[in-house]
This record gives sequence, C-alpha cells and structure tokens, in this order.
Amino acid sequence: MGFKKSDILQLTSEGLYCAAGGFHVDPWRPVERAVITHAHADHARAGMRSYFCAASGEALLRERVGREAPIQSHGFAESFEVGSARVSFHPAGHILGSAQVRVEADGQVVVVTGDHNATHAHEAAEAFEPVACDLLITESTFGLPIYQWPAPHVVLAAIQEWWAANRERGLTSVLPCYPLGKTQRILAGLEPEGPIAVVGSGRAFLTLYAERGVRLPPVLDLTEETVPDLKGSGLVLISFAGSEPKLLSRLRPLSWGAASGWMQIRGVRRGRDFDRGFVLSDHSDWGGLLRSVRESGARRIGVTHGQTAIFSRYLREQGWDAFPVATHFEAAGH
Repeated sequence: MGFKKSDILQLTSEGLYCAAGGFHVDPWRPVERAVITHAHADHARAGMRSYFCAASGEALLRERVGREAPIQSHGFAESFEVGSARVSFHPAGHILGSAQVRVEADGQVVVVTGDHNATHAHEAAEAFEPVACDLLITESTFGLPIYQWPAPHVVLAAIQEWWAANRERGLTSVLPCYPLGKTQRILAGLEPEGPIAVVGSGRAFLTLYAERGVRLPPVLDLTEETVPDLKGSGLVLISFAGSEPKLLSRLRPLSWGAASGWMQIRGVRRGRDFDRGFVLSDHSDWGGLLRSVRESGARRIGVTHGQTAIFSRYLREQGWDAFPVATHFEAAGH
C-alpha cells in the first residue's frame, strides 16, 4: 500500500509533489510552484514563488495570499503545461472556484480532489464533475457511514423557519458558520425577511462572490448604528472560529444556531452551547465520497484529510487498492 516509486505524485515534507512539473499541490510550506485546489487557509498559504489556480477562484486566492501574488489562473478543463506535466482544473463543488487537479505525465493520470462536495450541488459553487484517472487522492473529512446529508433546500428552509420564529419572539438570531463558502452559501439560499448582518472575515468575500454571479441579499455591518435594526429581528452570521463580537451583547436576547456537517452527530449538537443545529456541509458525505471514487474509474485511491484509516479500509474491503495519505490539513468540516 502507499505511493509507488513510479507514481508521478509523491508525498514530501512540503506536501504532494510532481517531479515532472516541478510543483506541489496545496503545499504546507513555501515552494517554487504551488498548484492550489481552493482558497481555504489550510490549502492556500502565503509565501509561494508562484501559484496556479482555477480562474473563478483567483480573486478568492488573492484575498487569501496577497493581492499582488504571482498567480496564473486557468478555466475549468483547460489543459496547460507545467514543466513536462499537463495540468487541468475541474469543479470540486466545495466553494466558488474549488477545483480537482488533474495531472498527466509519463502515461499516468492522477487527480487530487482537494475538498469536494459530490453530494449536492448548490448556488455558491460550481457543481462537482467526476474526472477519470488511474490514481485518485481524495479527502475524507466525513468518511463515516453516519454522515448522510439531508437535502440542502430542507435545511435552508429550517434555518428560515428558525429565524422567523425568533423574530416572533423578539429574539436576534445568531448563526456561526465558516466565513468562506458556508456564509455565502447560506446567504444565497435564504429569502431575507428581515435585516441580515455579516461579521468578520466573511464580509471580505461577499463582493467577490457577487462579481462571479452568485445572488446574495444586501447585508449590514454590525455597528452601533445598525443595532436598533437588528435587535429582536435580525440574522447575524459570525465566524465559528472568531471571538464573539462585542456588540452582540447589545442585541440580546439571542437565539444561537450552528450550521455544519458535524451537526449530524447528536452528541455534538447536545454538547455545544446553541439552540439549534443545522446539518449543512460543503464537503461530500459518505455517499458523495463513494460517488467520487466510483466515477473516477481509479483502482488506486489515496485517502487524506479526515477519516483516512476507516475510509481507506472500507475501500480495500470493496476491492480498491486504497491507502491513507498523511496531511497537515485540519478536517474542519465546514
């Protein structure tokens, strides 16, 4: 099990490396050439000498690593040469501009999925497309059978109903969610029936999504001036990881929600300090992971970023040559 010496991708101390192209995919440390799957901070890091990414994710990547960074972007399915390798980007369905990386060299084809969502398409990302390959390197954040996502429109309707019920009770609704991807997805899926505020780093990406044609409602900043508008009727989206905004205390009483794939687990819902949990993830669930493997046609599967041991063992039991791939990425599960 594991990488073979003949594989065109190898695992190094900087991450996955293609010697034929002289580049790394989502490297962990500064390198000469970085091919980036998407603009989340654990996959897109500053300090690379040059970057390659999908065209629809370029603005997000610049926001992440620096607006003057040397970035070369390409449309989906557009093949280009890096060294003696041919590379192309294909939709991963995770966030806007998220891409699977197809690498062809020495008669081999390898695909690195990055984070992907092969379960449900949505308005704030290009829909996942399977890519044929010999070796697939797939994420496995939610690589357990328990993770089976409900239909997104049902979840968004539940968020809408929760917000409406809170308004009737004079409560301000507060929904922590991931700033890049989840925030924009929720906004795109809601019908605003009251004021909405976005607090923190998620605001920086709103214009970039709108410029790519994603329909988003008007949002407010959380300021002294907007407190009267939001109090008792508004929806406030904040970062899961950020500190609680000081002005939230002025919006009390509050009702807290949470939107994440981890809400699938009853113990997680009960153990967190919020009133409602909504199962909404930008990653593939168990069925989506299996779909990505089956439709790739690959017989060898490298499993990374999440439930690597369990998912790779299951794949081996089903007849695939599957093996865990160590990573520095965190299985954030946004």
